[in-house]
Amino acid sequence: MNANKLKIRYCHPRYWLTWMGILALFLSSLLPFSLLLLMGKLLGRCGYYIAKSRRRIAHRNIELCFPDLSTLEVEQKVMHNFENAGIALFEMAMAWFWPSWRIRSILKVRGLEHLQQAKQNGKGIIFLGAHFLTLEMGGRGLGLTNPTFAVYRKHSNPVLDYYFHWGRMRNQKGMVDRKDLKGMIRILKEGESLWYAPDHDYGRHKSSVFAPFFNVENANTVAGTSTLARVKNSCVIPAFLRRLPGTAGYELVFYPALENFPSKDLQADAKTTNQQIEMMIGEADEQYMWMHRRFKTRPEGEPSLYP
Repeated sequence: MNANKLKIRYCHPRYWLTWMGILALFLSSLLPFSLLLLMGKLLGRCGYYIAKSRRRIAHRNIELCFPDLSTLEVEQKVMHNFENAGIALFEMAMAWFWPSWRIRSILKVRGLEHLQQAKQNGKGIIFLGAHFLTLEMGGRGLGLTNPTFAVYRKHSNPVLDYYFHWGRMRNQKGMVDRKDLKGMIRILKEGESLWYAPDHDYGRHKSSVFAPFFNVENANTVAGTSTLARVKNSCVIPAFLRRLPGTAGYELVFYPALENFPSKDLQADAKTTNQQIEMMIGEADEQYMWMHRRFKTRPEGEPSLYP
């Protein structure tokens, strides 16, 4: 929970380029939805040819997770992934600057009964999320459906950090630093809901274990979901936002609450959360953040999976 405020030092020339970018985002948010999708797709195609290192990472991740695909099929998925990454930039503008009525006009919700049942039982809810390219719009959609606390990582650029925090706070209850475990537990004890995404590789540390993820047997996985789920009278509901075809908008998806979770085995719990994330990705694999080095941390003695 962070009381983020604009400060006079943010006017320093070192931040002028950042301010120009934010102004460009605001102006783009005034454009029609269909045009934003087209511009994003074209921007993503340009990025495919420019960001060669990210393209190689995405290619390797998809190749590892879907070994039955041909080289051509993998490359097609990488191109579609970059197109979706370009759209994500304009979705950030939409999530930050669009009024609530405009978001609602293109938002559908599936599985709302799972959320309602948990709330009727007075449970604290952990929304098990993942790093989809629709992340910013997903936060706004979740806030409009069920105002929530969200876990985030502070940005090194203070101007960008202010706007990420401000944009993500629209319709939400609060933000909590990903290292503030006590704050997360307090939120759940109070019967509130918390969005948490354990699918990035943050290196080897005491709260991570190796568990299968798609076809990779040992994927370094944050085990924090299991820790949080031990808070009395709380439950875990997988949730994500997928972009629908064309200009149909978005679908916010809630899955049934996890049963018999957590167990006494952190690795088994990490396997369970990874399987849930695999299900989400299966619905919209082109919208997942494949450009992150998901498998950079390997068990002792194993070689890197990235050439």
